[in-house]
Amino acid sequence: MTQQVPSTEPELAGVRNFRDVGGLPTVDGRRVRHGVLFRSGHLAHATAADAAFLASLGLHTIFDFRNAADQRLEGPDVELPGVRNVNLPLTDPADGAEFWKMVRDGDLDQLRGVLSDGKAAGRMTASYRTIIKERTAEHSRVLHALAEDSVPALMHCAAGKDRAGLSIAVALLAVGVEREAIETDYLESNAAHRRYKVHRSSTSPDAMSPEVMELLSPLFDARAEYLAAAFETIELTWGDTDTYLARGLGVSKGTRERLRERLLD
Repeated sequence: MTQQVPSTEPELAGVRNFRDVGGLPTVDGRRVRHGVLFRSGHLAHATAADAAFLASLGLHTIFDFRNAADQRLEGPDVELPGVRNVNLPLTDPADGAEFWKMVRDGDLDQLRGVLSDGKAAGRMTASYRTIIKERTAEHSRVLHALAEDSVPALMHCAAGKDRAGLSIAVALLAVGVEREAIETDYLESNAAHRRYKVHRSSTSPDAMSPEVMELLSPLFDARAEYLAAAFETIELTWGDTDTYLARGLGVSKGTRERLRERLLD
């Protein structure tokens, strides 16, 4: 039986961007049940108190969408007793390794060359499109797992914004949550207490200058245009959400109904 979740959002010391997506409305007037679907940043730095809180949620499965490079940088998730951990990388471990090294170590001229004039936002938009088109097997596996036995579930990546954000969005689309509500939840990742902490190796005064932070901001923002690109990709590739779910992800009407039974009030 799903345990009750506190009505006030917890302040976790070592886990950023945690939230319950319960309460979001569907197009047919239902709502996502509280205590069945959570999202967050990585759990590698969870404190003992954080781990105790997470354990109290009665989680069945944690979906970790980080790749091997992320896990080397941040460390493995804290282990929670009796919880199944499923690692489903949504980016190739080698994809962008040099790029992210530049983000951490590059000087201002390097950052300008790679990120200025809309290039950073363009990179993010392209990555959202790619994940939707090329990671259908992973999203199919998540939806089938949720329909079978994997709730309550927590989905996370590094910041809990992009890969987890898209996976949550796909799950919410599958049960008929309104797109506007999906976007509102997605944009919650911009709240100051949720944002991923930017790491820069240099200790020079310029390492975190206003110009550097402005250049980096598209990489660490949740922007409506990114999510819109994902939705547009669904329509351009499959025509509509129902076809995307049925043909792209192999999710039958029966599986969608089981998802609705597990996730909705």
